[in-house]
Amino acid sequence: MAGLTSSLSHGPGDQALLRQTIGECFDQTADRYPDREALVVKHQAIRWTYAQYRKQIDKLATGLLTLGIQPGDRVGIWAPNCYEWCVTQFATAKIGAIMVCINPAYRNYELEYALNKVQCRTIITAESFKTSNYLQMLVDLAPELTHCSPGQLNSEKLPHLESVVRMGDDETPGMFNFSDIMERGTQAQYTQLQELAATLSPDDAINIQFTSGTTGNPKGATLTHYNILNNGKLVGDGMRLTDTDRLCIPVPLYHCFGMVMGNLACITHGSAAIFPDDAFDPKSTLETVASERCTALHGVPTMFIAELDYPDFDQYELGSLRTGIMAGSSCPVETMNQVIERMHMEDVLIAYGQTETSPVNHMTAPDDPIDKRVATVGRTGPHLEVKITDEEQNTLPVGAPGEICVRGYSVMKGYWDDAARTQETIDDEGWLHSGDIGIMDEEGFVQVVGRIKDMIIRGGENVYPREVEEFLFTHPAIADVQVFGVPHEKYGEQVCAWIKLQDGVELSEQDVKDFCSEQISYFKIPSLVRFVDDFPMTVTGKIQKFKMRETVIEELAL
Repeated sequence: MAGLTSSLSHGPGDQALLRQTIGECFDQTADRYPDREALVVKHQAIRWTYAQYRKQIDKLATGLLTLGIQPGDRVGIWAPNCYEWCVTQFATAKIGAIMVCINPAYRNYELEYALNKVQCRTIITAESFKTSNYLQMLVDLAPELTHCSPGQLNSEKLPHLESVVRMGDDETPGMFNFSDIMERGTQAQYTQLQELAATLSPDDAINIQFTSGTTGNPKGATLTHYNILNNGKLVGDGMRLTDTDRLCIPVPLYHCFGMVMGNLACITHGSAAIFPDDAFDPKSTLETVASERCTALHGVPTMFIAELDYPDFDQYELGSLRTGIMAGSSCPVETMNQVIERMHMEDVLIAYGQTETSPVNHMTAPDDPIDKRVATVGRTGPHLEVKITDEEQNTLPVGAPGEICVRGYSVMKGYWDDAARTQETIDDEGWLHSGDIGIMDEEGFVQVVGRIKDMIIRGGENVYPREVEEFLFTHPAIADVQVFGVPHEKYGEQVCAWIKLQDGVELSEQDVKDFCSEQISYFKIPSLVRFVDDFPMTVTGKIQKFKMRETVIEELAL
């Protein structure tokens, strides 16, 4: 790799990619390691071997078949980290249904859009999580649930949704219970499951992940078995996982970080996936690593910082740790050094990518020099090509900043039912344009230095200002609004909104936050709200968000 002159890099291609479906791969691993621990979910007291895990997956798969779910149908999963989420991931893959990841923080406005955009036939949902009552939200959107039989929903607002499957033991009108669906499959469905396996292709779409849109509503990145299974395997290869490894996964499953770099990295290597809690908590994470003798730990930088800062950090025995991945936003050098020294993660890796590339396209290696492991996102992943280009799509010389573009096995099929936005992102030669600005050095290491796209990264969550603006526009008192990011010590960035009100009306900062709180995810709600008479503009009328950002930074001494 040494001696590049132009910013075009090819990842290694010496190991063949898997030409399997996720179901085939899982069964192969379960046959090979039936008695190895596969899934540990601490907060639910679940501890399954691969053989036991497979049995639960097949029970749900056959149960879903009794609902009439067919290959290509969309099944939503709306829950925090739990065993039901994991079982759903593999059960839907086995029957060829497309699992739709719904952010646990979604509120009514976002949920309605997501379910209708991809025409979900079924949603599997938790009862509630934190301040969200999922069942109530579904009833608010589909009041018909209160008087229909389970599986017979005919909703005005959610016209494609037929079945709601709820977790937990309580019964809710119009909804199935998850445990009941697990018991519905008969020999006929088990036979059907076997027959289906032969008809599925690694190139079938298997997962839709919503990524916030720069021009309004979220886009459904559509990923195949081939995309995510191979990405999970290659991430696991980079971590040097084996069947004796135990990976602690405090990151959310609804992101690729949890379901690909966590679950799929494990099942492609026979490793154990260990979930400490339904959502990140530094105490439960540290307790789990210590008690389960975890060898690997995932997290975004803010998670590692919270663990290192935990008051009782020193009382946890973390000597079993070896590796793991830090991703989601840039990592401070001091944090990386502390993770290596105090958490014993000598082989901790940095990974970078986006949902549209399944998600990892760059990763450091355990034997890369420490400066490269901290200051860069590593080199091009196996079986991928990466180039840095200018605005005319010319490949730039090394050392010159430009847009990071990726081509290869992990690039998504496209955005669901959105050919125009797919075409904006993937060009005619198959290059996916990331919108991120990077610099490649002579050895192929890439440093991410900025973004072309107008995106805020708050604690590892992507927030697109346009989406928040579109929502705020629905408030009758708001005449115009501009949303942008400003620095934040804990989260990296926070959301700021400048609002112009309609004539003669008044609104407080708290009014704006209250309006958002039941409708959009907490991390999209503006932390800072300013009421203004106008926005800084260029002579041609283009709004200058950078000037607003500078004003706020100066005002608050950020």
